[in-house]
Amino acid sequence: MKNFKVWAFALIFVTFGVLAGCGNDGSEGSEGSGGDGEGEKIKLIAAHNQTDPENPYQDGLLKFKEVAESESNGNIEVEVHAGTIGTEESELVEKLKLGAADVVLVSPGFMTQTGIDEVNLFAMPYLFDSYDHWEKVVDGEVGDQMAQIINEKSNNDFKLVGYWTAGVRHYYGKKPIKSMDDLEGMTIRTQTSGVVADYWKKTGAVPTDVAWGELYQALQQGVVDSAENAYPYFVQQNHHTTANGKYITETGHDYTTRFLLVNGNKFDKYTKEQQEIILKAAEASVKAERESLYSQEEEYKQKAIDDGAEVNEIDRQPFIDLAKPLHDKTAEELGLEDMLQKIRDAK
Repeated sequence: MKNFKVWAFALIFVTFGVLAGCGNDGSEGSEGSGGDGEGEKIKLIAAHNQTDPENPYQDGLLKFKEVAESESNGNIEVEVHAGTIGTEESELVEKLKLGAADVVLVSPGFMTQTGIDEVNLFAMPYLFDSYDHWEKVVDGEVGDQMAQIINEKSNNDFKLVGYWTAGVRHYYGKKPIKSMDDLEGMTIRTQTSGVVADYWKKTGAVPTDVAWGELYQALQQGVVDSAENAYPYFVQQNHHTTANGKYITETGHDYTTRFLLVNGNKFDKYTKEQQEIILKAAEASVKAERESLYSQEEEYKQKAIDDGAEVNEIDRQPFIDLAKPLHDKTAEELGLEDMLQKIRDAK
């Protein structure tokens, strides 16, 4: 009996020792305590919807990867996906929310599908009149306000860590437009709901839904009469070589905003050092993506011309005048009149 008690006590002691060791192993890893991204090693899935490797989105995420991995001494690994886990932004938003992606790039139009209607303000045509104007807004007080709205209204599912751009969007279609009247009855591939669709309807055009990956064929086969996008995007996809993409009219209707997002709930669980590195990588990616886009706009415009596309300019004032009441109405509906005024004052 004496030997049995001794054996039983020893077994209990060993068991507690093992449990204590396991507890220390798991609880300290996710918190971490060291610098340079020390703590539990993490892997981030970073994704955008463009499939062309020369795209500015790819340049931006590769810079994110470079900085995150170098600053963390390899404790943060970044896997970049160029359209390989989703060519539709709605897919990427859902994957971010569910944790199947960690860093994604999306447009305001797709963020409204998550119930954050305020981002519609940044999607309105002719809201910005230059890149300088756009940068003053998104890099300033208004940009901070919008980031806070996105975070709060998503219950921290989405944390905005940078503003990218997808360039200046122009019309391209089966014929040039010389005045707004030329758009009457023309189908145009664009958003089919929200402020963007409302605007194109007011011009007389008919917003039509076509997936980005199917647009080349839709233009070639006459499924849609026209589309609108920035040079680096539609020229890389050879839309300008199709029957209904040859004529480009520089409407300049949208200095685009794109949101670089992470899952805020997962972000909050990273160590302080990891958080700082991710934010530093995001800042570097913003600079890299913008520089890439700015340099590519003229390059791809010239490529379109060299390939036989025809480019014309247009008096934008009637289009701008048409947009202004829509700005006022949308801002009032969203309760963002002060934000709209700050945007106008930044010109």
